[in-house]
Amino acid sequence: MNQNLSEQELVRRENLQKMIDLGIEPYPSATFPVTHTSKEIHEGYETNKEGYKEVCIAGRLMSRRIMGKASFAEIQDSTGKMQVYVSRDDICDGEDKTLYNQVFKKILDLGDFIGIKGYAFVTQTGTLSIHVTELTILSKSLKPLPITKTDADGKVYDEVTDPEFKYRQRYVDLTVNPEVRETFVQRSKMINAMRNFMTERGYLEVETPVLQPMYGGAAARPFKTHHNTLDTTFYLRIANELYLKRLMVGGYDGVFEFAKDFRNEGMSRFHNPEFTMMELYVAYKDYEWMMDFTEEMVEYVAMAVHGTTDVQVGENVISFKRPWKRYTMYGAIEHFTGIDISEMDEAGLRDTAKGLGIHIEKSMGKGKIIDEIFGEKCEHLLIQPTFITDYPVEMSPLAKKHKTKPGLVERFEGICNAKEICNAFSELNDPIDQRNRFEEQLELGKRGDEEAMQLDEDYLRALEYGMPPTAGIGIGIDRLAMIITNQKSIQDVLFFPQMKPEQTVPPQTESE
Repeated sequence: MNQNLSEQELVRRENLQKMIDLGIEPYPSATFPVTHTSKEIHEGYETNKEGYKEVCIAGRLMSRRIMGKASFAEIQDSTGKMQVYVSRDDICDGEDKTLYNQVFKKILDLGDFIGIKGYAFVTQTGTLSIHVTELTILSKSLKPLPITKTDADGKVYDEVTDPEFKYRQRYVDLTVNPEVRETFVQRSKMINAMRNFMTERGYLEVETPVLQPMYGGAAARPFKTHHNTLDTTFYLRIANELYLKRLMVGGYDGVFEFAKDFRNEGMSRFHNPEFTMMELYVAYKDYEWMMDFTEEMVEYVAMAVHGTTDVQVGENVISFKRPWKRYTMYGAIEHFTGIDISEMDEAGLRDTAKGLGIHIEKSMGKGKIIDEIFGEKCEHLLIQPTFITDYPVEMSPLAKKHKTKPGLVERFEGICNAKEICNAFSELNDPIDQRNRFEEQLELGKRGDEEAMQLDEDYLRALEYGMPPTAGIGIGIDRLAMIITNQKSIQDVLFFPQMKPEQTVPPQTESE
């Protein structure tokens, strides 16, 4: 026997063996014929009592109150909890009372999965319940669930002492905290709403490679691996942009992808090494059109998830109702700092950053310095959805030069709740200009910029065949989900976020 098992875990293993000794299979393979969920019964009983004379539900045993020959218990399925009434004489045949006296009262543990058949009724205290006529063991739980308690203010919480427990053992968090399950239901609704919005407009959902011989489409450090058969280095993609634009060369009018991207960089409550991006590219459009499209789509998403364009996020109410506020990049910096940097060279920008108390690395070029100034002095002040437009060309090697403003590109970022949620361009489709931009990135790499882009010859070859005027956008799904579901950390909208190697597991307790 494993010496690291707690006393409660040892008891559960003893109960498992007792179940087997009684001839009860603790992990049966037979299908259990569920006919209703707890939510369906709670919502439908009052208007259709006759429809609930025969019900069959299944879930975890979450509580139990033994009262001699009859008991009350509570089971939890994916939709909520349901009280059940268990009578010894109803679930046992003849003189054999083993199922009730030995199994239900003694061997069953909280967390075990059971199936019940019976009929719905209302107790004398007014609680909707299921009177059990048949009880089936579906799966034995060998670890105890954390205790859930309700404080004086009615707030429900669990006794998990390790703050990282919920991320390491999400399966437990989902079991004891139904509001966590609802967060991921809302995330799914958000993604489905976006998908529906785009497919209804005729855009094609596609898939592009995760393993790439050359990473690109963003400024980031990649994860690196080796393919043994091909004896070739591959990278986990940092973005899917360049492959999607290859498809635009191929003749599609609009393509999008919900993509898992990977960046070998720092972690925070806004950053995870693995994250989800939605990228969309539409032919014969520009960034002005894409701003209007983005406003409309995110407004649609908020309505689909919440039924309103106003979303509570922490202490703020975020309104996704169109139109959103718009600043140019230089305009935003001047608005929030009082300094016009639009005509400054790199030396002037370094002096300005220093005067603003912003640390600048020697490897940073003009674009990175401007980005640092904006990030330090502007971004945290943008709570309501806001577009920042018209970026310096140095910051945007994949964006088309502005049609009327020399030195700028047609680009916007969407900022909400003080964080970037999307990035979009009028896509650069001039192969000669694109080559020059890549070569400038190579020079930044020589200066020590680890995030500088590579020169992708195949992508340049694709552009030489001709790509139509195209608008493109990338939306950070996890960042947007944090806002839509009112979560403070990206880890709260990822089922299984990356974590440091686990050291110890805190003891857990339960109460009958």
